[in-house]
Amino acid sequence: MRLVSAAEATLGAMKPLVVVSGPRDAGPGERDLMMERATLALEQLGVESPTRIDVPPKGATASDDDDSAMRGAVQEIVPALQSGSLFGGADGVLVVDADSLLKAEAEVIAELLDVSADPIAVFVAAGAIPAPLGSLLKKQGETIAVKRITERTAGEWLGRAARERGLRMDRDASSILLNRFGTNVAALGQALDQLAVDGPDVDVESVRSRFKNRPDEPMWHYMDAVVAGQHGEALRRLADFLQHGHPLQLLAFVQNDVRRRSLAAAAPDYDAFLEWDGGRAGWAMEKVWKQRSRIRGSDLKLALGALSRADLQLKTAPEATHRVTMERLTVAMCRWYGGARRR
Repeated sequence: MRLVSAAEATLGAMKPLVVVSGPRDAGPGERDLMMERATLALEQLGVESPTRIDVPPKGATASDDDDSAMRGAVQEIVPALQSGSLFGGADGVLVVDADSLLKAEAEVIAELLDVSADPIAVFVAAGAIPAPLGSLLKKQGETIAVKRITERTAGEWLGRAARERGLRMDRDASSILLNRFGTNVAALGQALDQLAVDGPDVDVESVRSRFKNRPDEPMWHYMDAVVAGQHGEALRRLADFLQHGHPLQLLAFVQNDVRRRSLAAAAPDYDAFLEWDGGRAGWAMEKVWKQRSRIRGSDLKLALGALSRADLQLKTAPEATHRVTMERLTVAMCRWYGGARRR
């Protein structure tokens, strides 16, 4: 789903260093647009699979036994940028939540960009990027601004997105959708995709019958995207779920999925798998059993460890960090479940 239909027009002569700047305290809609613009910028620069760096919140410091200037989640940017200078042409780096970089990290990255040969890097930030990196990017790169979504701009986006899907939607139907989902264009786009299944004509009754309470995006659709390794789709499903559900609810669902896949990997046959899980047959169990060879045991162990850390983070850290925690977990799970780690 394209969230910014005319974005390509603004990405004509793209510089290799880009900042996608969004409003402070960006909501799900703005964050989705920011990631979409970042993806478009990387595509314009010829990068298909960038090294993604998810910067932790500033309150998340390095461990006591780590004397590095950079936190573990950020350190991967060093070999990513250095490989470009050594071998000529990096694959590209995507830095998400760059406004949360610590000063020491910003200094190291600025130095790397200064000495690397033709680095390609896109920084997504809902706020100022610390100096000296912020200053370097302002001088040598370009900024793509994503403004706060208002009811008016959401309405304009909805009309354009409906036309792109070949939908004929009356004004009252549009008003109901905007009342249901507000300015969250990610959820609005998913709603339009569901409405398109019923045909091109969208009226008040079709909207009301399909969306009585909230979009029909259950947790197993999120897991389907994770298993497929589609981190963009999984992050969109996550954003929609968090509009109505608590992250711990989704975390429990993922924990149960990992438990079942661990049982399936160890079971000698399907009947033993059912017995170990409690004897409840069904399509969900059959799906896990058929996919049992897709995920390595070592990756399941990594997933279990990540889930434990996420559970602790959700229960002890400020609520403002919960979304970032779940986003990071989602990207990691897509990597492990989707087979990207297989050699």
